[in-house]
Amino acid sequence: MNFLTPLAFWFALLLPAVVLFYLLKRRRVLHVVPSTLLWERFLAENQANAPFQKLRRNWLLVLQLLLLILVILALARPYFVGEVRSGGLHVLILDASASMQSTDVSSSRFEQARSKALEWVQGMKEQTQIVVLEVAGQTQVKQSPTSDKAAVVRALNSIEVTDGPTEMKEALKLAKTLVQDRSNAEVHLFSDGAFPDLEGLELEGLPLVYHQVGERGRNIGLVSLDVRSDPKNPSQRALFAKVANHASESVETEVELYFKDQLLEVRTLSLSPTNSTSTMFQIEQPEDGYFRVQLPYDDDLAADNQARIVSYLPKTVRVLLISEGNRYLERALRQAGNVELSVASDFTSGQDSYDIVVVDNVTPSVWPNANLLSFRSTAADWFDQVEGMKTPPIVEWDESHPLLRFVSFDNVQVTEGLRVKTPGWAQSVVESTQSPMMLAGERGRRRIVWVAFDPLQSSWPLRISFPIFVANAINWLNPAEVRESKLMVRAGEPLRYPLMTDATSAEIAHPDGETDQLKIAPNKNEIVFGDTAQQGIYQLTVGTNQTQFAVNAINPEESDTAPKDELTFGQYRQVEASEVRQANVEIWRWVALAGLIILLAEWWYYHRRTV
Repeated sequence: MNFLTPLAFWFALLLPAVVLFYLLKRRRVLHVVPSTLLWERFLAENQANAPFQKLRRNWLLVLQLLLLILVILALARPYFVGEVRSGGLHVLILDASASMQSTDVSSSRFEQARSKALEWVQGMKEQTQIVVLEVAGQTQVKQSPTSDKAAVVRALNSIEVTDGPTEMKEALKLAKTLVQDRSNAEVHLFSDGAFPDLEGLELEGLPLVYHQVGERGRNIGLVSLDVRSDPKNPSQRALFAKVANHASESVETEVELYFKDQLLEVRTLSLSPTNSTSTMFQIEQPEDGYFRVQLPYDDDLAADNQARIVSYLPKTVRVLLISEGNRYLERALRQAGNVELSVASDFTSGQDSYDIVVVDNVTPSVWPNANLLSFRSTAADWFDQVEGMKTPPIVEWDESHPLLRFVSFDNVQVTEGLRVKTPGWAQSVVESTQSPMMLAGERGRRRIVWVAFDPLQSSWPLRISFPIFVANAINWLNPAEVRESKLMVRAGEPLRYPLMTDATSAEIAHPDGETDQLKIAPNKNEIVFGDTAQQGIYQLTVGTNQTQFAVNAINPEESDTAPKDELTFGQYRQVEASEVRQANVEIWRWVALAGLIILLAEWWYYHRRTV
């Protein structure tokens, strides 16, 4: 309890004065009378010769003291700090992403956020309409607009934390559509703010209240995992793992590598503050299965301390080279590893047994249906317009793309090439000042890599980056590698797996043993499965074929568990964390009313005693 005018307590000095009046005796008065017979009672009351008398129990004194105390309290204007509770529509967003599993607070951030949300709901007015949204890998409406608090409580208690990321943009856009053009509408977000910046999201005028949870960001986690085969030894695998330290102090941790449940190797990593370190394991893989990397480190978030990747033993890749003669390209293809190469001058129908077709500066009679690597050759429907260009300089390339891993175009000169505009089915991975020089994408469920120039009309075949690119391209275009790459899914993202045979149904077993039955529509050539909130190994069964796929909580934004004190929207707007908005709830009127009741009680008691 607080007081607006605490100086009113000086009036408490009047309390002893009231008591003093009850201690004083009445003053003696002399009267001359002819006889004392009628004055004996009066004389008895004036026998005392002291100015004070013993304080006796007197209800009038008690009532007068209580009345004075209440008057002083009313003058001091006491108040309690309370929360503002407005009517209208309120959208409640509860973050259920992986970072909310952090245990830097009691139980977890998620449980703390849910408790705060439940407390907030109980303080709302009865007529308030509340919508409950769960945000993780996707946004779900857990409760449509209702003023039934019991229904809102059930919706909040039904939400479970996931291993997925926070797709906050989708949730806020949905909340924006719900509250726009409504008076007294608010959006309440209960989260730790551990998600990508919202700088590209313009939500001007969104009435957002950010309830922040979490206290610190002491966490390390796996942020990348990949496995590759050794071209010279198909049974030898190279596994790359990247570990990030998001804490402000140095960390030393062990990294354990398992094949299925068998421990293969343990090594120690030293991580500097707010930095990441990569490590590589070279191991023998005896059979198809999955690898698991584990960090046995006690930090705030355990979800990102492990990751799995499915790995199949490599199979021979059947490659057809259509060329009029290019010994540099042919040699690079043969050295790509595990490649069965055939060379021809043209492609005709009936040659669809190849996994990859490489077209080198020729136009085949029939374009194959296999995955393609094309140098300076285009099909009629790939581009709207094709023009020639002279000596285009290569100025930029995307080193993060799998095609360009360890590939550099420094000191690569091109004599001539083709100028095109990047189509919708492809992305540019190498750029010149005039046109894209290399495109990669998927068209008609077939992967295509298109190079705008003939390698023989450039200095590229003389650089070490050329055979590295060819090996990367064979790996990226290999149908088996394409299918295998789809067997590693981030939690919250859907699995998209191509079907090898016709099927009408499939079964997926979750890591916890639960199963889902899927119906496959006719003429569908892939399976789409979205219930991937839990990390672990899933089992996909289609007919007699069984395939495992891994779901991981690998996400750099979720691993960085430092709670944000403010959220940034668009270019200028920021929303600071605020537990509740406070209001002063004064109670002096109730105190004054109690004083009036005491005053009436004193008046009644006095007259009752004297009657």
